[in-house]
Amino acid sequence: MIVFLVSFMLSAALTLLVVRLLRHRGSAAKDHDRSGPQKFHVTTVARVGGVAVFGALAALALVSARAEAPLARELVLLLACGLPVFAMGLLEDLTKRVSPVSRLGAAAVSALLAVFVLGTVIDRTDIWGLDLIASTAAGAVALAVLAVAGISNAINIIDGFNGLASMCAEMIFLALAYVAFQVGDTLVFSLALAGAGAVLGFFIWNYPAGLIFLGDGGAYFIGFMAAVVALLLLQRNPQVSPLFPLLACIYPVFETLFSMYRRKVIRGRSVGMPDGLHLHSLVYRRMLRWAIGREDAAVMMKRNSRTAPYLWLLCMFAVVPAVLFWDNSLVLGACIVLFALAYIVLYVKIIRFKVPGWMVSKR
Repeated sequence: MIVFLVSFMLSAALTLLVVRLLRHRGSAAKDHDRSGPQKFHVTTVARVGGVAVFGALAALALVSARAEAPLARELVLLLACGLPVFAMGLLEDLTKRVSPVSRLGAAAVSALLAVFVLGTVIDRTDIWGLDLIASTAAGAVALAVLAVAGISNAINIIDGFNGLASMCAEMIFLALAYVAFQVGDTLVFSLALAGAGAVLGFFIWNYPAGLIFLGDGGAYFIGFMAAVVALLLLQRNPQVSPLFPLLACIYPVFETLFSMYRRKVIRGRSVGMPDGLHLHSLVYRRMLRWAIGREDAAVMMKRNSRTAPYLWLLCMFAVVPAVLFWDNSLVLGACIVLFALAYIVLYVKIIRFKVPGWMVSKR
């Protein structure tokens, strides 16, 4: 637990430092555009929280190296592999000119580095058909790159409200830590706790007041780290079902896949075109009705902060069975299907204004 506490304290301190430094300066690091379909804040806020998260983990690596802890080497390698996707996301946060394709490409580069540096391939899936691909060297590498880049992008997709992406990532890291503890893998256990501590240190300044945002750099890097730690867990512990991390991450993953389907197939638009029809956007607009029509900062912040808990609960519906049945692919597969069905039913009900009254916040 010392790893978690040190990571948390470093991240909390660095996040506060960034908030204070950019309060009156650093306009390039702030989100001035509040006109987009996914903008739900009324003040300019720094969106470089990823700097504090990445910096805290780098500082933890230095502390671990001085203490000659086994964690140091793997954490340094993980940070080095994640540098391309973090840097490209941070560049977007500062310039607002980096395309989604470029960011996804950087995520693929980081994923490929992790394959060759850390050995994070996917050589088993417990999914019919995919195991044939995973059984080949090229297929194992391709699946790993797709999974890591995909989860990196998925965490960024759900980064729409105060505390949403960071708390979901926290749950994922803690789920990975729990299973690593169950199988006695101290290295993966420490890496997962390091990620959980760094994310929580950011979270306390992001939720509920939204003093700072993760930004693309933070969201992409957190997704990258969670995916790589998950693949390390699978590589080192064959008793863990490969469907365990998929179920643990299924909320952001399915949100991304469903959004791609909705944009391309239903609306005939580019899959990279932003819109305001994500599930979290609909919860904000249609389930928090007490604030409709009110635009003052205090009300908007309160409405924003009340959105994330709905999605935390949805995320928990996947994470809890994942940690309960981490070694049972049959049950995990059934839970993935049930989650997908539940998500679609909930989405359709919200779209059609048929959500049960007890789920709607009216004050």
